[in-house]
Amino acid sequence: MKLAERLPGPPTEEDFDSPLRDERLTARIGVLLGICFGLAFVTGLISHLHYSPEPWLPLPSRPVWGYRVTQGLHVLSGTAAIPLLLVKLWSVYPKLFAEIPKGRIGTLVLNLVERASIGVLVAAAIFELASGLANSSQWYPWGFHFRATHYAIAWLAIGSLILHIAVKLPVIRRALGEPLTGPEPGPSYAGPSRRALLRTTWIASGVAVAAAAGNTVPFLRKVSVFAVRNGRGPEGIPINKSAKAADVVATALDSSFTLTLRRGAREVSLTRADLKAMTQRGHTLPIACVEGWSASGTWTGVRLRELLDLVDGPAGSDVEFRSLQQHGAFGHSLLPGNFADDPLTLLALRLNGEELSIDHGYPCRLIAPDRPGVFQTKWVHEIEVQA
Repeated sequence: MKLAERLPGPPTEEDFDSPLRDERLTARIGVLLGICFGLAFVTGLISHLHYSPEPWLPLPSRPVWGYRVTQGLHVLSGTAAIPLLLVKLWSVYPKLFAEIPKGRIGTLVLNLVERASIGVLVAAAIFELASGLANSSQWYPWGFHFRATHYAIAWLAIGSLILHIAVKLPVIRRALGEPLTGPEPGPSYAGPSRRALLRTTWIASGVAVAAAAGNTVPFLRKVSVFAVRNGRGPEGIPINKSAKAADVVATALDSSFTLTLRRGAREVSLTRADLKAMTQRGHTLPIACVEGWSASGTWTGVRLRELLDLVDGPAGSDVEFRSLQQHGAFGHSLLPGNFADDPLTLLALRLNGEELSIDHGYPCRLIAPDRPGVFQTKWVHEIEVQA
């Protein structure tokens, strides 16, 4: 007997006979998965606009908790999608082995294009969830720029998803219109029902969210075993980058430190004692990071608008902040004019009633409402009005 005759042939769609693999189950999981991906995409766009603002679409400075909520939703919707995607891929896996229809060339081309679009969708979805999970854990085992790549693939994923929904809409509508139970599996089947599998999938998504939500929701921190931040840190607020990591310990603690305010040729220098002598204001504001964690604190310092007035900074002007940090990302930031004029925006000197710790930006730092944490520049030594 020839070897080719002894080897089994490739599997066919009919070889996968589990009654759980049913379009009614797949459609119901797909609806929730689509909601999670849509929510992650929209909140991801909001975050991208904070990093790469568009002049025609200024972002608001209120509510003060806006970025905290949207970025928390972004991470948690992606977390919820992981069990949903795994079960959905399992349910449609046999379709990989479906026979390619024979007939007119047009039908063949359409079938191949549909399969290719599904391949793109699956690959993009897996990449987005895997890289997003790694980012929320602050683990970067790759050489590419995470934010730019994650953003580009997000458009690929959402475009493929919309195309997939459009193609499968008749099937989806029919499947959602039929009851999940029946026709019942045969008498030899002893596994779980479709309804039980669906319920288990929802529970798995809920558990995944609860296990990570402590990053954003403080009262869940004791049960959020996968939360990267436990809420602890200097003065009750976690940190991402320490003064030692930023190599600013010596310059930040230098007794000769001065803050320079600049607008064109006009320049004013202030010591920390000068800043403390100005009117001090306290506001409770969250600090929120792209990884999804956030925490609130009471920040006390000088209203930024009053500092800008010292150099006759016009209302609505963008303001650049420069840090003592000489190396690494986010050593400077540009604060849009509406944030600079907001009365809650401070050059903070104290946090939660204590002198600002060096890891939180001593001698002074920016704190503004509804901004990503990386743009709340620490160890500020220069403020320049862009006007």
